[in-house]
Amino acid sequence: MKSFEQKLFPYLLLMPTLLIFGLFLFYPALNGLWISFTKWDGINPQTFIGLKNYIKLAGDKKFLESFLNTILYTCFSVPAIFVSALGLALLLTGKVKGSNFYRAVFYWPTMISTIIVGLIWRFLLGEDFGVINYLLTVMGRSPVKWLTNPKAAFGVVVFVTTWSMAGYYMVMFIAGIKSISITYYEAADIDGAGFWQQFRYITLPLLKPTSLLVLVLSTVTVIKSYPLIYALTQGGPAGATRFMVQMIQETGFEKNQMGYASAMTIVLFVILALLTVIQFRLNRGGGQDID
Repeated sequence: MKSFEQKLFPYLLLMPTLLIFGLFLFYPALNGLWISFTKWDGINPQTFIGLKNYIKLAGDKKFLESFLNTILYTCFSVPAIFVSALGLALLLTGKVKGSNFYRAVFYWPTMISTIIVGLIWRFLLGEDFGVINYLLTVMGRSPVKWLTNPKAAFGVVVFVTTWSMAGYYMVMFIAGIKSISITYYEAADIDGAGFWQQFRYITLPLLKPTSLLVLVLSTVTVIKSYPLIYALTQGGPAGATRFMVQMIQETGFEKNQMGYASAMTIVLFVILALLTVIQFRLNRGGGQDID
């Protein structure tokens, strides 16, 4: 039988971490939940109003528009990031000369501040002063409204997001691919399996834990994106790229409606939690299909 001191010792070791999480994560989360039930401008005393903020959200057209934009942005960006990262990983784990150099090149965008990424692409795609439109004009073509046409701007945001994040998740996929035993591929070669058959029946099933990790992390990161989007389009044109995080920031810090902004934050948290649970369910917790 373990003594009381032996049972208590692991919890004492965990105590510093629990204190840090409690102070900087759990307490702010619970406090934000409380604020969502109040009317508060960030300065004057809070006034408890119950569910009025949430009821107001249900009829707020601007919030619903930003909610739909966020869902569409996530549905387009996450698959694009996943496919790009996996494709790069497959390419760079093959017999490619200078693969280490290319890995560094593709990883490089993830090391740049997202604000800088947004400003760089804004400079490249600007309608009147953009480098790409200037080159199109030199070639005798008409400039493209990359950032002033709603559909084009949405596509640009998805593309730039993918460009800036794919390298990070590429590294995860490379690690996952390299952890797969070579004996599987040797047996497949003996049986005459081609690249696509090996990818479908060996690589993809054995990458399931890595795939789940990439899907969960990329979904959370995409939904929380704000600096890159704001630097690139500032939520325009006509709100086509205004997502929930920007809506929360504008409501809380520009309109001083902290209670209403907190309610939006709780809704965003619930969405993230639901998407994470759904991904775990669909992927059976990330378990591999074959041993």
